[in-house]
Amino acid sequence: MMSENFNLQQHISRGVERIVADTLKATLRDPKESAFMVRFAAAANRATKRRLALEEEGLHVPSFLIASITSACNLHCAGCYSRCNNATVDAEPVKQLSAAQWKGIFGEAESLGVSFILLAGGEPMLRRDVIEAAGQMKDILFPIFTNGTRLDDNAFAQFDKCRNLIPVLSIEGDRAITDTRRGEGVYDKLISAMDRLHRKNLLFGASITVTTENIRSVTSPEFMEGLVSRGCKLVIFIEFVPMTVQAANLAPGDAERAYLLEATQKLRGAFPELVALDFPGDEKADGGCMAAGRGFFHINSHGGAEPCPFSPYSDASVLELGMRGALKSPLFTALRDRGLLDNDHVGGCVLYEQRDKVEQILAEKAV
Repeated sequence: MMSENFNLQQHISRGVERIVADTLKATLRDPKESAFMVRFAAAANRATKRRLALEEEGLHVPSFLIASITSACNLHCAGCYSRCNNATVDAEPVKQLSAAQWKGIFGEAESLGVSFILLAGGEPMLRRDVIEAAGQMKDILFPIFTNGTRLDDNAFAQFDKCRNLIPVLSIEGDRAITDTRRGEGVYDKLISAMDRLHRKNLLFGASITVTTENIRSVTSPEFMEGLVSRGCKLVIFIEFVPMTVQAANLAPGDAERAYLLEATQKLRGAFPELVALDFPGDEKADGGCMAAGRGFFHINSHGGAEPCPFSPYSDASVLELGMRGALKSPLFTALRDRGLLDNDHVGGCVLYEQRDKVEQILAEKAV
Protein backbone atom coordinates (compact mmCIF):
# COMPACT_ATOMS: atom_id res chain seq x y z
CA MET A 1 0.00 0.00 0.00
CA MET A 2 1.16 3.55 -0.66
CA SER A 3 1.92 6.12 1.99
CA GLU A 4 -0.75 8.78 2.58
CA ASN A 5 1.89 11.35 1.62
CA PHE A 6 2.57 9.68 -1.73
CA ASN A 7 1.77 12.05 -4.62
CA LEU A 8 1.00 9.82 -7.58
CA GLN A 9 0.88 12.56 -10.21
CA GLN A 10 4.22 14.05 -9.20
CA HIS A 11 5.74 10.58 -9.03
CA ILE A 12 4.53 9.70 -12.52
CA SER A 13 5.68 13.07 -13.85
CA ARG A 14 9.18 12.39 -12.54
CA GLY A 15 9.03 8.97 -14.17
CA VAL A 16 8.14 10.54 -17.51
CA GLU A 17 11.03 12.98 -17.16
CA ARG A 18 13.39 10.06 -16.44
CA ILE A 19 12.21 8.10 -19.50
CA VAL A 20 12.60 11.15 -21.75
CA ALA A 21 16.07 11.87 -20.36
CA ASP A 22 17.15 8.24 -20.79
CA THR A 23 15.83 8.16 -24.34
CA LEU A 24 17.66 11.38 -25.14
CA LYS A 25 20.90 9.85 -23.87
CA ALA A 26 20.26 6.77 -26.00
CA THR A 27 20.02 8.89 -29.16
CA LEU A 28 22.97 11.23 -28.65
CA ARG A 29 24.92 9.72 -31.56
CA ASP A 30 22.13 10.46 -34.03
CA PRO A 31 21.75 14.23 -34.59
CA LYS A 32 18.33 13.94 -36.26
CA GLU A 33 16.91 11.73 -33.52
CA SER A 34 18.50 13.82 -30.78
CA ALA A 35 17.03 17.01 -32.23
CA PHE A 36 13.58 15.42 -32.19
CA MET A 37 14.02 14.21 -28.59
CA VAL A 38 15.07 17.69 -27.45
CA ARG A 39 11.84 19.10 -28.96
CA PHE A 40 9.83 16.27 -27.45
CA ALA A 41 11.39 16.86 -24.02
CA ALA A 42 10.07 20.43 -24.15
CA ALA A 43 6.64 19.16 -25.22
CA ALA A 44 6.63 16.58 -22.42
CA ASN A 45 7.41 19.32 -19.92
CA ARG A 46 4.44 21.35 -21.16
CA ALA A 47 2.26 18.25 -20.96
CA THR A 48 3.32 17.67 -17.36
CA LYS A 49 2.23 21.21 -16.46
CA ARG A 50 -1.18 20.59 -18.08
CA ARG A 51 -1.66 17.36 -16.11
CA LEU A 52 -0.65 19.03 -12.83
CA ALA A 53 -3.08 21.89 -13.48
CA LEU A 54 -5.90 19.42 -14.16
CA GLU A 55 -4.97 17.53 -10.99
CA GLU A 56 -5.61 20.73 -9.05
CA GLU A 57 -9.06 20.81 -10.64
CA GLY A 58 -9.76 17.26 -9.50
CA LEU A 59 -9.04 15.38 -12.74
CA HIS A 60 -6.16 12.90 -12.71
CA VAL A 61 -4.85 12.43 -16.26
CA PRO A 62 -2.31 9.65 -16.93
CA SER A 63 0.75 10.41 -19.01
CA PHE A 64 0.35 7.14 -20.95
CA LEU A 65 -2.39 5.58 -23.04
CA ILE A 66 -2.53 2.18 -24.73
CA ALA A 67 -4.55 2.16 -27.96
CA SER A 68 -5.39 -1.09 -29.73
CA ILE A 69 -6.11 0.36 -33.14
CA THR A 70 -7.22 -2.86 -34.84
CA SER A 71 -8.61 -6.30 -33.98
CA ALA A 72 -6.87 -7.86 -37.00
CA CYS A 73 -3.55 -9.71 -36.95
CA ASN A 74 -1.66 -11.78 -39.48
CA LEU A 75 -0.09 -14.08 -36.85
CA HIS A 76 -1.42 -16.63 -34.36
CA CYS A 77 1.08 -16.44 -31.49
CA ALA A 78 0.77 -19.17 -28.87
CA GLY A 79 -0.97 -17.89 -25.72
CA CYS A 80 -1.85 -14.50 -27.24
CA TYR A 81 -3.91 -12.65 -24.61
CA SER A 82 -5.72 -10.64 -27.30
CA ARG A 83 -6.98 -13.72 -29.13
CA CYS A 84 -7.86 -15.44 -25.85
CA ASN A 85 -9.98 -12.39 -24.97
CA ASN A 86 -11.49 -12.37 -28.50
CA ALA A 87 -10.13 -8.84 -28.94
CA THR A 88 -8.19 -10.11 -31.98
CA VAL A 89 -10.08 -12.23 -34.49
CA ASP A 90 -9.64 -13.59 -38.01
CA ALA A 91 -13.01 -12.33 -39.20
CA GLU A 92 -13.22 -9.01 -41.02
CA PRO A 93 -12.96 -6.32 -38.30
CA VAL A 94 -16.25 -4.57 -37.55
CA LYS A 95 -16.99 -1.29 -35.78
CA GLN A 96 -13.32 -0.33 -35.87
CA LEU A 97 -12.66 3.34 -35.26
CA SER A 98 -11.73 5.35 -38.33
CA ALA A 99 -8.41 7.15 -38.67
CA ALA A 100 -10.26 10.45 -38.20
CA GLN A 101 -11.81 9.20 -34.95
CA TRP A 102 -8.43 8.03 -33.67
CA LYS A 103 -6.88 11.37 -34.58
CA GLY A 104 -9.62 13.07 -32.58
CA ILE A 105 -8.79 10.87 -29.58
CA PHE A 106 -5.08 11.62 -29.97
CA GLY A 107 -5.88 15.33 -30.13
CA GLU A 108 -7.92 15.25 -26.93
CA ALA A 109 -5.17 13.24 -25.24
CA GLU A 110 -2.62 15.88 -26.23
CA SER A 111 -4.80 18.70 -24.91
CA LEU A 112 -5.02 16.93 -21.54
CA GLY A 113 -1.27 16.37 -21.26
CA VAL A 114 -0.77 12.78 -22.42
CA SER A 115 2.82 12.32 -23.63
CA PHE A 116 2.91 8.67 -24.73
CA ILE A 117 0.36 6.58 -26.64
CA LEU A 118 1.35 2.96 -27.16
CA LEU A 119 -0.18 1.62 -30.37
CA ALA A 120 -1.11 -2.05 -30.26
CA GLY A 121 -3.59 -4.47 -31.81
CA GLY A 122 -3.94 -6.97 -33.29
CA GLU A 123 -1.12 -5.90 -35.54
CA PRO A 124 -1.07 -2.08 -35.64
CA MET A 125 0.88 -1.91 -38.91
CA LEU A 126 -2.27 -3.20 -40.62
CA ARG A 127 -3.78 0.25 -39.94
CA ARG A 128 -1.44 2.52 -41.91
CA ASP A 129 -4.12 5.22 -41.96
CA VAL A 130 -4.06 5.45 -38.15
CA ILE A 131 -0.25 5.31 -38.08
CA GLU A 132 -0.21 8.25 -40.50
CA ALA A 133 -2.61 10.19 -38.28
CA ALA A 134 -0.40 9.49 -35.26
CA GLY A 135 2.66 10.73 -37.12
CA GLN A 136 1.04 14.16 -37.40
CA MET A 137 0.81 14.53 -33.59
CA LYS A 138 4.39 15.70 -33.06
CA ASP A 139 4.06 16.36 -29.31
CA ILE A 140 3.14 12.74 -28.54
CA LEU A 141 5.51 9.78 -28.73
CA PHE A 142 3.89 6.69 -30.28
CA PRO A 143 5.68 3.39 -29.55
CA ILE A 144 4.21 0.91 -32.06
CA PHE A 145 4.12 -2.66 -30.71
CA THR A 146 4.48 -4.68 -33.90
CA ASN A 147 5.26 -8.27 -34.83
CA GLY A 148 7.68 -6.84 -37.40
CA THR A 149 6.39 -8.78 -40.39
CA ARG A 150 4.64 -5.84 -42.09
CA LEU A 151 7.49 -3.31 -42.20
CA ASP A 152 7.91 -2.39 -45.88
CA ASP A 153 9.57 0.53 -47.70
CA ASN A 154 6.64 2.83 -46.98
CA ALA A 155 6.81 2.04 -43.27
CA PHE A 156 10.54 2.81 -43.07
CA ALA A 157 10.00 6.07 -44.95
CA GLN A 158 7.23 7.03 -42.54
CA PHE A 159 9.41 6.27 -39.50
CA ASP A 160 12.15 8.45 -40.97
CA LYS A 161 9.76 11.32 -41.65
CA CYS A 162 7.86 11.07 -38.35
CA ARG A 163 10.36 10.53 -35.56
CA ASN A 164 7.56 10.38 -32.99
CA LEU A 165 6.69 6.91 -34.35
CA ILE A 166 8.88 4.34 -32.59
CA PRO A 167 8.58 0.71 -33.76
CA VAL A 168 8.86 -1.77 -30.88
CA LEU A 169 9.40 -5.26 -32.29
CA SER A 170 8.12 -8.31 -30.43
CA ILE A 171 10.75 -11.03 -30.02
CA GLU A 172 10.86 -14.01 -27.67
CA GLY A 173 14.58 -14.78 -27.63
CA ASP A 174 16.52 -16.81 -30.17
CA ARG A 175 15.20 -18.18 -33.47
CA ALA A 176 13.88 -21.43 -32.01
CA ILE A 177 11.80 -19.95 -29.22
CA THR A 178 10.59 -16.97 -31.27
CA ASP A 179 9.45 -19.13 -34.17
CA THR A 180 7.90 -21.67 -31.81
CA ARG A 181 5.61 -19.02 -30.37
CA ARG A 182 5.14 -16.70 -33.36
CA GLY A 183 5.52 -18.89 -36.42
CA GLU A 184 8.27 -20.22 -38.67
CA GLY A 185 10.40 -17.53 -40.27
CA VAL A 186 9.28 -14.69 -37.99
CA TYR A 187 12.65 -14.44 -36.22
CA ASP A 188 14.52 -13.88 -39.48
CA LYS A 189 12.03 -11.17 -40.48
CA LEU A 190 12.53 -9.46 -37.12
CA ILE A 191 16.32 -9.51 -37.41
CA SER A 192 16.13 -8.23 -40.98
CA ALA A 193 13.85 -5.39 -39.87
CA MET A 194 16.15 -4.47 -36.97
CA ASP A 195 19.19 -4.41 -39.24
CA ARG A 196 17.40 -2.17 -41.72
CA LEU A 197 16.22 0.19 -38.96
CA HIS A 198 19.81 0.35 -37.71
CA ARG A 199 21.22 1.15 -41.14
CA LYS A 200 18.73 4.01 -41.46
CA ASN A 201 19.57 5.33 -37.96
CA LEU A 202 15.96 4.95 -36.83
CA LEU A 203 15.12 4.64 -33.16
CA PHE A 204 13.47 1.31 -32.33
CA GLY A 205 12.89 -1.03 -29.42
CA ALA A 206 12.12 -4.63 -28.57
CA SER A 207 9.23 -6.08 -26.59
CA ILE A 208 9.95 -9.40 -24.90
CA THR A 209 7.30 -11.58 -23.31
CA VAL A 210 9.02 -13.19 -20.34
CA THR A 211 8.07 -16.75 -19.35
CA THR A 212 9.56 -19.35 -17.04
CA GLU A 213 11.12 -20.92 -20.14
CA ASN A 214 12.98 -17.93 -21.61
CA ILE A 215 13.66 -15.68 -18.60
CA ARG A 216 17.33 -16.64 -18.28
CA SER A 217 18.16 -16.39 -21.96
CA VAL A 218 16.41 -13.08 -22.74
CA THR A 219 18.01 -11.32 -19.76
CA SER A 220 21.49 -12.61 -20.51
CA PRO A 221 24.20 -10.08 -21.44
CA GLU A 222 24.80 -12.06 -24.63
CA PHE A 223 21.22 -11.73 -25.86
CA MET A 224 21.10 -8.06 -24.93
CA GLU A 225 24.42 -7.41 -26.67
CA GLY A 226 22.91 -8.88 -29.82
CA LEU A 227 20.00 -6.42 -29.66
CA VAL A 228 22.20 -3.43 -28.81
CA SER A 229 24.65 -4.23 -31.60
CA ARG A 230 21.71 -4.03 -34.01
CA GLY A 231 20.83 -0.56 -32.79
CA CYS A 232 18.04 -1.38 -30.32
CA LYS A 233 17.63 1.48 -27.82
CA LEU A 234 14.60 0.31 -25.83
CA VAL A 235 13.78 -3.07 -24.28
CA ILE A 236 10.49 -3.76 -22.51
CA PHE A 237 10.20 -7.00 -20.56
CA ILE A 238 6.54 -7.99 -20.16
CA GLU A 239 5.62 -10.82 -17.80
CA PHE A 240 3.55 -13.51 -19.49
CA VAL A 241 -0.09 -13.49 -18.39
CA PRO A 242 -1.59 -17.02 -18.54
CA MET A 243 -4.99 -16.87 -20.19
CA THR A 244 -5.55 -20.63 -19.92
CA VAL A 245 -4.97 -23.22 -17.21
CA GLN A 246 -2.58 -25.07 -19.52
CA ALA A 247 -0.32 -22.01 -19.75
CA ALA A 248 -0.17 -21.29 -16.01
CA ASN A 249 3.27 -22.89 -15.67
CA LEU A 250 4.73 -20.25 -18.02
CA ALA A 251 3.86 -17.32 -15.73
CA PRO A 252 6.81 -16.00 -13.71
CA GLY A 253 6.41 -16.61 -9.98
CA ASP A 254 7.85 -14.62 -7.09
CA ALA A 255 11.36 -16.01 -7.58
CA GLU A 256 11.37 -15.33 -11.32
CA ARG A 257 9.97 -11.82 -10.87
CA ALA A 258 12.64 -10.97 -8.32
CA TYR A 259 15.24 -12.32 -10.73
CA LEU A 260 13.81 -10.29 -13.61
CA LEU A 261 13.84 -7.06 -11.61
CA GLU A 262 17.45 -7.63 -10.57
CA ALA A 263 18.48 -8.64 -14.09
CA THR A 264 16.87 -5.50 -15.54
CA GLN A 265 18.79 -3.32 -13.10
CA LYS A 266 22.05 -5.04 -14.06
CA LEU A 267 21.35 -4.56 -17.75
CA ARG A 268 20.79 -0.85 -17.17
CA GLY A 269 24.25 -0.63 -15.69
CA ALA A 270 25.89 -2.79 -18.35
CA PHE A 271 24.19 -1.03 -21.29
CA PRO A 272 23.82 2.68 -20.42
CA GLU A 273 22.74 3.44 -24.00
CA LEU A 274 19.68 1.21 -23.52
CA VAL A 275 16.35 2.12 -21.91
CA ALA A 276 15.27 -1.10 -20.14
CA LEU A 277 11.82 -1.43 -18.55
CA ASP A 278 10.24 -4.30 -16.62
CA PHE A 279 6.45 -4.56 -16.64
CA PRO A 280 4.88 -4.87 -14.16
CA GLY A 281 8.05 -4.99 -12.02
CA ASP A 282 8.86 -1.31 -12.45
CA GLU A 283 5.17 -0.52 -12.12
CA LYS A 284 4.98 -2.31 -8.78
CA ALA A 285 8.06 -0.45 -7.55
CA ASP A 286 6.30 2.78 -8.51
CA GLY A 287 3.38 2.25 -6.14
CA GLY A 288 1.23 -0.53 -7.58
CA CYS A 289 -0.71 -1.27 -10.74
CA MET A 290 -1.02 1.82 -12.94
CA ALA A 291 -4.13 0.65 -14.84
CA ALA A 292 -7.65 2.15 -14.80
CA GLY A 293 -6.33 5.68 -15.30
CA ARG A 294 -3.82 5.79 -12.43
CA GLY A 295 -0.91 5.75 -14.86
CA PHE A 296 -2.58 4.61 -18.08
CA PHE A 297 -5.69 3.02 -19.49
CA HIS A 298 -6.53 1.06 -22.62
CA ILE A 299 -8.76 2.05 -25.53
CA ASN A 300 -9.93 -0.92 -27.56
CA SER A 301 -10.39 -0.94 -31.33
CA HIS A 302 -14.00 0.30 -31.16
CA GLY A 303 -13.46 3.02 -28.56
CA GLY A 304 -14.19 1.25 -25.29
CA ALA A 305 -12.17 2.48 -22.31
CA GLU A 306 -10.71 -0.52 -20.45
CA PRO A 307 -8.47 -0.69 -17.35
CA CYS A 308 -5.71 -2.40 -19.36
CA PRO A 309 -5.37 -4.82 -22.30
CA PHE A 310 -5.30 -7.81 -19.92
CA SER A 311 -8.51 -6.64 -18.23
CA PRO A 312 -10.89 -6.09 -21.18
CA TYR A 313 -13.87 -4.70 -19.30
CA SER A 314 -15.53 -1.42 -20.13
CA ASP A 315 -18.45 0.74 -19.04
CA ALA A 316 -17.47 3.83 -21.03
CA SER A 317 -16.74 4.83 -24.62
CA VAL A 318 -14.28 7.61 -25.38
CA LEU A 319 -16.41 8.39 -28.45
CA GLU A 320 -19.43 9.14 -26.26
CA LEU A 321 -17.82 10.51 -23.10
CA GLY A 322 -14.40 11.65 -24.23
CA MET A 323 -11.30 10.94 -22.20
CA ARG A 324 -12.49 13.09 -19.31
CA GLY A 325 -15.66 11.05 -18.95
CA ALA A 326 -13.84 7.75 -19.36
CA LEU A 327 -11.37 8.62 -16.60
CA LYS A 328 -14.31 9.24 -14.25
CA SER A 329 -16.22 6.10 -15.26
CA PRO A 330 -17.80 4.09 -12.41
CA LEU A 331 -15.59 1.08 -13.21
CA PHE A 332 -12.31 3.01 -13.17
CA THR A 333 -13.34 4.90 -10.03
CA ALA A 334 -14.26 1.71 -8.18
CA LEU A 335 -11.06 -0.09 -9.17
CA ARG A 336 -9.00 2.81 -7.82
CA ASP A 337 -11.06 3.45 -4.67
CA ARG A 338 -11.46 -0.19 -3.58
CA GLY A 339 -7.74 -0.94 -3.63
CA LEU A 340 -7.80 -3.66 -6.29
CA LEU A 341 -4.80 -2.05 -7.99
CA ASP A 342 -2.70 -2.32 -4.83
CA ASN A 343 -3.13 -6.07 -4.30
CA ASP A 344 -0.27 -8.50 -4.87
CA HIS A 345 -0.52 -11.10 -7.61
CA VAL A 346 1.11 -14.20 -9.07
CA GLY A 347 0.99 -13.62 -12.83
CA GLY A 348 1.70 -10.55 -14.91
CA CYS A 349 -1.59 -8.72 -14.26
CA VAL A 350 -3.23 -7.98 -10.90
CA LEU A 351 -6.61 -7.24 -12.46
CA TYR A 352 -6.66 -10.40 -14.57
CA GLU A 353 -6.18 -12.45 -11.41
CA GLN A 354 -9.08 -10.54 -9.82
CA ARG A 355 -11.34 -10.65 -12.87
CA ASP A 356 -14.21 -12.05 -10.77
CA LYS A 357 -14.12 -8.89 -8.63
CA VAL A 358 -13.91 -6.67 -11.73
CA GLU A 359 -16.95 -8.43 -13.20
CA GLN A 360 -18.77 -8.00 -9.88
CA ILE A 361 -18.12 -4.25 -9.94
CA LEU A 362 -19.46 -4.05 -13.50
CA ALA A 363 -22.59 -5.95 -12.47
CA GLU A 364 -23.12 -3.62 -9.51
CA LYS A 365 -22.78 -0.51 -11.66
CA ALA A 366 -25.18 -1.90 -14.26
CA VAL A 367 -28.03 -2.26 -11.74
